[in-house]
Amino acid sequence: MATAPIPLDPATRYNAGARGFHAVIAVLVIANLALGLLHEPLEDTIQLIPLHKSIGLTVLFLSIARLAWRLAWRTPEYASPLGRWTTLGSRAIHWSLYALMVVMPLTGWIFSSAGKRPLAWFGIPFPKLGVTKADPIVGLSHESHEVLGWVMLAMVIVHVLAALRHHYVLKDGVLRRMW
Repeated sequence: MATAPIPLDPATRYNAGARGFHAVIAVLVIANLALGLLHEPLEDTIQLIPLHKSIGLTVLFLSIARLAWRLAWRTPEYASPLGRWTTLGSRAIHWSLYALMVVMPLTGWIFSSAGKRPLAWFGIPFPKLGVTKADPIVGLSHESHEVLGWVMLAMVIVHVLAALRHHYVLKDGVLRRMW
């Protein structure tokens, strides 16, 4: 038997700034994961890496702003309390996604800085970091970027599935707090 959705209390909704950051960064992260996965199979047809790098840098700076916003503003309470494990899982996924939204672009910036090609943000020259291919951090950054890309993809999928579960199965208003 289906339960009726819990009415959304405005006091439990995220503010417009948080919702805006969430929407923009979510679209950019999903697009960039797709570009990262598709760049090799499509490299003979189209060069996706310049766009991938530009979006990555955008995600980095928006994520830093989002984290500042998040730390300066208290998230609203849930209309109905979540269980202990759900709360812990939710916090772990959210803070891991925040970390990845900063670490992923940083690792890309590090190993791109060691390359021969100029670095640009949507065609505008962007400064490279002072690293060379011989620096151990460059190799570590490249490997980390690839592995963490898969981790981020998995976490985004879990995050989306959890939101859909809250909306369609539990009907507890959790998804509507952010939209």
